[in-house]
Amino acid sequence: MMQKFQRFGSAMFVPVLFFAFSGIVIGFSTLFNDPLIMGSLAEEGTAWSKIWFIIEEGAWTVFNQMPLIFAMGIPVALAVKANGRALMETIIIFLTFNYFINAMLTSFPGFFNVDFSQEAGGVSGLAEIAGIKTLDTSILGAIIISAIAVYLHNKYYDTKLPDYLGIFQGSAFVVIIGFFAMLPVAFLTAWLWPYIQMGIASLQGFLANAGNFGVWLYIFLEKILLPTGLHHFIYGPFQFGPAIIDGGTYANWAANMGDFAQSTASLKELFPEGGFAMQGNSNIFGLPAAALAIYVTAQKGKRKVVAGLLIPATITAVLAGITEPLEFTYIFVAPLLFAVKAVLDAFLATTMYIFGVTGNFGGGLLEFMSMNWIPLFSNHWMTYLIQIAIGIVFFFIYFFVFRFMILKLNIKTPGRTDEEVKLYGKEDYKEKKSAESTEKNLAGEYVDLLGGPENIEHVTNCATRLRVLVTDPEKIASDEHFRSLGASGVVKNGNAIQVIIGLSVQNLKEDVDNYLGKETE
Repeated sequence: MMQKFQRFGSAMFVPVLFFAFSGIVIGFSTLFNDPLIMGSLAEEGTAWSKIWFIIEEGAWTVFNQMPLIFAMGIPVALAVKANGRALMETIIIFLTFNYFINAMLTSFPGFFNVDFSQEAGGVSGLAEIAGIKTLDTSILGAIIISAIAVYLHNKYYDTKLPDYLGIFQGSAFVVIIGFFAMLPVAFLTAWLWPYIQMGIASLQGFLANAGNFGVWLYIFLEKILLPTGLHHFIYGPFQFGPAIIDGGTYANWAANMGDFAQSTASLKELFPEGGFAMQGNSNIFGLPAAALAIYVTAQKGKRKVVAGLLIPATITAVLAGITEPLEFTYIFVAPLLFAVKAVLDAFLATTMYIFGVTGNFGGGLLEFMSMNWIPLFSNHWMTYLIQIAIGIVFFFIYFFVFRFMILKLNIKTPGRTDEEVKLYGKEDYKEKKSAESTEKNLAGEYVDLLGGPENIEHVTNCATRLRVLVTDPEKIASDEHFRSLGASGVVKNGNAIQVIIGLSVQNLKEDVDNYLGKETE
């Protein structure tokens, strides 16, 4: 069951990759279209404002079509064969599902207790997806329906039909089964979802009233579940779904950022839901301090090499908010350090929230600047100075806590053992193997270390990890062998194997897929 959740978490990460760029563009569009910053150049009706309006509208694509994008992301990651066909089947089945709901609510609004005459959006509980007016099931509905579609694809795509029915084989057969499956699913959704919406409204009220504790618990769970992949299920409904605010904190903040920039009211008053988008603060203030603690506790003769290991990972976390390369170092050598960091992360975000800091702080420094500090600084500079001051205080708390624990418990962080501390990258691998090595050769090497093609049941990936479900974990090679290919390490949990690759993992995953496809031809 845990392996299935992990695969699902990886699938959810596929569409999330697109949000960072779009959010940054919206942030800069808001900045350059703000008369308080740009003066008369940005007044309504000028060529400047029209150009940035066009750019901003394009950046809204992924936010306006989130259900469709999440529906497409699931088959890309979870289909075990013919992913392109699976994506096409999923979109057809998902649209069919929404057309069914539209027809049911149009024909029997009283039975389903839904006022379908309302305009989509707002608090109506309705939405438009690809021009279809339907219930607003947000990304949750998209994920469930696409999961059903992928299940049907994996089970029935290769079904052989009699020759006279051959035209209905493959994708057509999957869509036919999906068509009939969506009838009861749409009926149940139209019947039950309005009650779920009421429950979501109650959850919103509980978390809003929970105040500081709600923020602390949210941040802690989002951080502590990172190794399992289940953290996607924590932040997803909050940042991109309806768990705390309509449309999620990310899209709602982006939509109102211009108004917030011009208001002199406190950010906490304007956007109290922003407490559930504060997890990125630990990337800026916590992770660099923890990395510094690892550096200063390393043996003096190995600090230069340790710095080479930590600096790129820290920069990645600070700028882009991708924390896995650094945080998995703690998981490998001392899970206790990772757990303590999750607690400190929760206290850091909650402390900032108590002092009035809210906004869109889920990622890294680029997101902080483009969607918070720069566009809103003129009226909210004091809030951001408070944020930075609290962050600096916590920087020293992280540093001294980590340094104390590493020394007191004699934790074998990088540079504190007799083993050679060495970074292995692609260039190291090429030098070791031969100048003729290619990415395809590398994929084959990884497959061999994973026990060969016959030992691999499924392959997917998240931000930095290659996730592999194997038949026999005893056939997996040692960590040292994986590191010789450039990996940072391996996490083994029964048949579920995670190979820490880095930000190039998506390319490697595709090469492994191609390699496995050729091996089975």
